[in-house]
Amino acid sequence: MSTGDISLENQVGSNTLDPDAIEDRLLKIVKSTRERATPGEQIEAYALWSRDNEVRSFRCEIETLESAESEGIGIRVIKDGKLGFAWSGRTDEKSIRDTLENARDNTRYATPDEAVGLAIPDGVKPADLNLFREELLEVPMATKVAMAIDLDRELQSRDKRIRMVEQANYGDGAYISAIATTEGIQLSSRRTSCYLAAYALAGEGEDSHAGGGSHVARSVEELDREIVVSEAILHATRLLGAKKPTSRDLTVVFEPRVCATFLSIISGPLSGDALAKGRSLFANRLGEQVASSIFDLVDDPTDARTYGAQRIDAEGIACRKVSLISKGVLQGFLHSSESARRCNSQTTGSAIRGGYATTPGVGPRALTLAPGDKSNEEIVKSIDSGILVQSITGVHSGVNPISGDVSVGAEGVLIENGSLSTPVREATIASTLQKMLLDVVEVGNDATWLPGSANGVTLAIGTMSLSGA
Repeated sequence: MSTGDISLENQVGSNTLDPDAIEDRLLKIVKSTRERATPGEQIEAYALWSRDNEVRSFRCEIETLESAESEGIGIRVIKDGKLGFAWSGRTDEKSIRDTLENARDNTRYATPDEAVGLAIPDGVKPADLNLFREELLEVPMATKVAMAIDLDRELQSRDKRIRMVEQANYGDGAYISAIATTEGIQLSSRRTSCYLAAYALAGEGEDSHAGGGSHVARSVEELDREIVVSEAILHATRLLGAKKPTSRDLTVVFEPRVCATFLSIISGPLSGDALAKGRSLFANRLGEQVASSIFDLVDDPTDARTYGAQRIDAEGIACRKVSLISKGVLQGFLHSSESARRCNSQTTGSAIRGGYATTPGVGPRALTLAPGDKSNEEIVKSIDSGILVQSITGVHSGVNPISGDVSVGAEGVLIENGSLSTPVREATIASTLQKMLLDVVEVGNDATWLPGSANGVTLAIGTMSLSGA
C-alpha cells in the first residue's frame, strides 16, 4: 500500500467504540454464564474483547497494514476435582451455551486432582489504576500510517551510515475483559498500549550491522519517536568493525534491554509452577542469600508505568506488589491459586493467560529491580576490564533454568580502563544463574520501562567467561 491510500486508511481506523458498553456487555455475559452452574459444579467464565492495529513502513511506503477486532469467551468447569475447559470466538447465546456444554463434557475425560479449583477471593482490593486511554481508539488510521512513515524517513536521514531501514512500525491495542465465578468473583478490567519500533541496517565499506529501538506507551501522545531513532542508530552503528574477542574472564555489563531478558530468565525458577514441579533452582531456599545484597527484585503490576500493569490477574484476584528477592535474600515465589495449593501457600495474584482460548498459568507481569545511584556511563568508568553487552542470542537453548547453566551468544563493546573500546561480535558469555546473581556489583539508576513482563536497568556482573577467537 502506498502513502496515497489515505482514504482507505481512514476508513479502516474510523470505527467509533463505546468502551463502557463493551465492558457492561462482557460483564453480563460472564455473570449469566456463571449462574448456569448446577449443584456441586464450579464455573469460571472469562470474556475478552480486543482491537489490535499494526502498520509497517518500508522505504517510506506502507508494506503492511493490519487491523483486527475479536471477542470471545473461555469457560472452566470443575466438578469432583476434575477440570473441563472450552472456548469460543463468539459470544452469542448459542455459542456460549455450546461452549459451556463442551466444558462440562470435557470434565468426563479429566483426571481428578485435589489442587484443581477456582480462586477464592482474599479480600485484597484491586489497585486504582488508569490504564485505558479512550483517545487511542479515536486516532485515525491515517495518523498511525504517518507515524510509521515519519519514523522510517527520520531514521533514514539522521545518519549517513544507515543504509536501509528494514522496518519502521507503529502498533496499538485495546483490551477489555470480564470474569465471573461461582466463588464470588465478578470483576472487569481494561487497558491500552501502543508502540513505535524500528530496525535499521548500518554500514561502512563492506561491513554492516543491524540494530533496533522501540518505545511503548498507553497513548499516541506519550510515545517518544526520538528514543526509537536514537536507540536504533546507536545499536546499528556501534558495532561496525566488530570482531571476535579473545577469550578471558571479565566484568559483564548488561544494557537495560538485556537486563530485562535476564530478569525474565530468572522469573521462571521463581514461579510457583516450577517450584511445584521440582524444577526451580530456588527450591528450599526461602530466607537464604541467593543474590548480591544490592539486588532487590519485585513484581509490581500496580505500578502504572510498567507495560504489564494490571488491576486483576487472570483469575480475578487483585494484582499486588510481590517481593521476590530483597537485599539478595529470597523472599518468595509467584503463585496462582492452583500453584499455591500445590505448594501449600497463598496466591500472589500472579495468574496469567494468553487470552480467552487458554487456561490460567502463573508468571510475572512487571519485574523491576530497585535502581542504584550510578548512571550507565559511571558504571562503565568504574570497570578496568569488561564488556558492555548490547544484545544476547540463544537464550532458549543456552540457559538451563533447572541447573542454572548459562551460555549465550553476545555482542557489544569491550571496556578497557573505564572507557568503551573495541566492538565485538560472535562471542559467547557463560556462567550460572546462581553465580551471576551473587556476582552483581552494580545496579544502574536508569530504570527503563519496556514491553514485556520485565523492566530494565544497567546491570554489572563481576565475572563471567567470554569466549571468542
